[in-house]
Amino acid sequence: MISTSQVLERYQGAVPRYTSYPTAPQFKSGEGPDLLQEMFSCLDGREPVSVYVHIPFCDRLCWFCGCNTKHTNRYQPIENYMGYVVEELALLRKQMPGKQPISHLHLGGGSPSLLTMPDMFALRAALETVFDFDANTEVSVEIDPSDSNQEMLDGLKAIGITRASIGVQDFHPDVQKAINRPQTFADTARVVDQLRSIGVSSINMDALYGLPLQSEKRLLNTLKKCASLQPDRMALFGYAHVPWMKKHQQMIKQEDLASPAERFEHASKGSEYLKSAGYDAIGIDHFAKPTDSMAISAKNGTLHRNFQGYTTDNAKTMIGVGASSIGYFENGYIQNLVATGQYQASIKNGTLSADKGYRLTEDDRMRADFIERLMCDLCVDLAEMQQRHKQLFPVLLAEITAACRNDPLGLCKFENNMFMVPEEARAFTRIVASWFDAHFAPAKQKFSQAV
Repeated sequence: MISTSQVLERYQGAVPRYTSYPTAPQFKSGEGPDLLQEMFSCLDGREPVSVYVHIPFCDRLCWFCGCNTKHTNRYQPIENYMGYVVEELALLRKQMPGKQPISHLHLGGGSPSLLTMPDMFALRAALETVFDFDANTEVSVEIDPSDSNQEMLDGLKAIGITRASIGVQDFHPDVQKAINRPQTFADTARVVDQLRSIGVSSINMDALYGLPLQSEKRLLNTLKKCASLQPDRMALFGYAHVPWMKKHQQMIKQEDLASPAERFEHASKGSEYLKSAGYDAIGIDHFAKPTDSMAISAKNGTLHRNFQGYTTDNAKTMIGVGASSIGYFENGYIQNLVATGQYQASIKNGTLSADKGYRLTEDDRMRADFIERLMCDLCVDLAEMQQRHKQLFPVLLAEITAACRNDPLGLCKFENNMFMVPEEARAFTRIVASWFDAHFAPAKQKFSQAV
């Protein structure tokens, strides 16, 4: 039996979320342009790609937010920005060997749902000059219910939305006030009905634990209300309090936050409730109905993890569009300029805005493979790892042996040629993953809490 208190006491430091390996702090300024050209040369027009478009604007500033975004009360800056996104796509079209089939399109932010219908229509048209959409292309959009109006629905139809991701966080008024995000259950329910009325086939909702003034009772009440709307997927993320990175989080009082032990208890009770409500646990913080494609992927070992979290997207290439957007291909990661003004200046000059990048080594590929399977499946088949990474596998095997030997609390085990995180240690998977991160330096880097 794992002692939660001992784990929390022993591993007090923060660890990465492992939506990539290596993680974003390892990306190097100036590496992006060469990697971008290399990515273009790897495209052959037959292998589907994934596309992420970043909309870095919100019409309200939520104090809990850790995204690259900015607050605006006017639409003009957003309209100007979308013009540059369309120009960026035109530049991409000139560089690419031909139109690429697209398997997934994700609009993130910020709040993509605040885009007007004309801008959504223009974005879709620009995308179609670069990528080939078909009936199987998944189009997902992050939605803030406060943006809900008929123009939003028309815009979502124009972009071809198939999946909606709705931010909830917590429904209790005191918690909402503490994070500056008023949002009633009635408004959320109305948006769900509206989305289903326009044919959106899949809906997922995001809630947070670890928020200021949040209690176990308040969290469970939020999850029960979410479940009553029958979303296909739920995510229960831990609030990442990183005020040294996101200055607006300084508006949240430290004394209003739960202790590590309370966070763990809230996350555990939330997970138990969602499973009792008919959702399968996926990885460390996602839940899906058993018939959902994510639950099916988790069962058959084809689940993946990228910068949007757990996904069924198996594209080997993701093209990032917009300021701060991150893409990847088989040889590395590419991030566009983060500052919106710099991004727009680059596009205005006719230059794609790739800035930071990271070129993967063979050791990185092996560890990325290992950590992704651990984060997705809580276990790794070492025979398969050996087959895929013959040369470096002895290094990994030695580290696995050492990890098990130096793990007095039972967070991992090694038997029958499988390396596993036990079910009772599921919440601590990020800690175990960090043991195999060759770049992780806790003394030099700051991340969010492990649980």
